[in-house]
Amino acid sequence: MSRPIDLTGRLRDDLHRELDALTTETVAADLGDLDTFETGRLVELMNDNDSEVPAAVRRVLPAVAAAIDDIAERMRAGGRLIYVGAGTAGRLGIVDASECPPTFDIDPSRVVGIIAGGDTAIRTAVEDAEDDDAAGAAAMTSIAVTALDSVVGLSASGRTPYVSGALAAARSAGALTVAVACNRGSVIGKGADHAIEVVVGPEFIAGSTRLKAGTAQKLVVNMISTVTMVRLGKTYGNIMVDLRATNEKLRARAERIVMLITGCDADEAGAALEGAGGSVQTAVLMLLRGLDAADAAAIVAASGSLREALATA
Repeated sequence: MSRPIDLTGRLRDDLHRELDALTTETVAADLGDLDTFETGRLVELMNDNDSEVPAAVRRVLPAVAAAIDDIAERMRAGGRLIYVGAGTAGRLGIVDASECPPTFDIDPSRVVGIIAGGDTAIRTAVEDAEDDDAAGAAAMTSIAVTALDSVVGLSASGRTPYVSGALAAARSAGALTVAVACNRGSVIGKGADHAIEVVVGPEFIAGSTRLKAGTAQKLVVNMISTVTMVRLGKTYGNIMVDLRATNEKLRARAERIVMLITGCDADEAGAALEGAGGSVQTAVLMLLRGLDAADAAAIVAASGSLREALATA
């Protein structure tokens, strides 16, 4: 059940105690006169703050890797990767989800981003939406979450009710649940299959978790989607071979990739890609194995990766 917004009495006191315990809400004592600093000093200090984030992420890499292996296993079986969050965290999930189809040629329905407050909240703050745990649960019902899906809850504080509600509903449906928070012992982490808790400490501007916490969450979701796609055979080495060439830049990139892997020239790459219907993997197989488009495409479809397809052909 969602709680009414009523910052009086016991609820107010409980919330104050809860926030007092969060490192993301603490105030850095050495920045108390920050507003008096010169601009040059401010940007140096902010850069110093940001430089702490990669080390914090490194400390939780085993948890990230374990989550990715489980996500990849479910996605191989046809499941989805679903991000859910509120505010900055929700927007980060939507950005990551929206970039997977053109980068890895995966159907948009396979990587999904959900934000508290709906599409309006992508561009406009809908701050009270994060307090509604029932709405988070309803969001999971609306997309028919199943046991094949992986739901990644993003919350800097680790206590966002909307995210808690979504993860609880996902667990009830048998889905894999992953909590990404920036406080240890987070509420969302306690009930998740995988808790990724990146502790970045006080923010440059106290409580502004779009800063270090947002950067940490961005790094983690980059890893989750990218390494999952590597595990799914969407790359050949460190080269994108499943990109979707939807504009001139991407069409040129596809040609360059085919040239790089096969050693052919631009004309040959362009002709192979045209014959392959724009598929980099099919074009590579055509050029390296002397196959026609239909045979090459069939081998690609039956293989888990370009490397496997080349070994098979």
